[in-house]
Amino acid sequence: MSTIPLTVVGAERMRQELHNLKTVERPSVINAISEARAQGDLSENAEYDAAKERQSFVEGRIVELEFKLGSAQVIDPKTLNADGRCVFGSTVVLEDVNNGDVVTYQIVGDDEADIRHRKVSISSPIARALIGKYSGDVAEVQAPGGVREYEVVEVQYI
Repeated sequence: MSTIPLTVVGAERMRQELHNLKTVERPSVINAISEARAQGDLSENAEYDAAKERQSFVEGRIVELEFKLGSAQVIDPKTLNADGRCVFGSTVVLEDVNNGDVVTYQIVGDDEADIRHRKVSISSPIARALIGKYSGDVAEVQAPGGVREYEVVEVQYI
């Protein structure tokens, strides 16, 4: 079984979602199914069908989260000793070599990636180009519009 890398924050979010699914969503769905059954004929009962569909989603998500948490390798960026290298969990300040724009990204697991919050997946082209780089290095990233170059300004472990 392969491990799934997660940051401490990502693992905690998964645990919270799992707890919510088991303690709030699952009982709610069970209640909705029993109410729909009480209405009689199940063959033409849209509420019953919707509740069963929701139950299937909730149970599937519970199984998925339990598997991911069970095979997770939780990494705390604050405890990393990577000697200034870009690694999983690190936060990287980059400068676009062409236009001087500065952006900051944290390299996280696939399930945690959220570009709105500047979190990029370890399997994304930009993260793959950054892994192993030091401050001052230039990373070439294959983007849809062609190759882009970014200079690593700073690597943080926060």
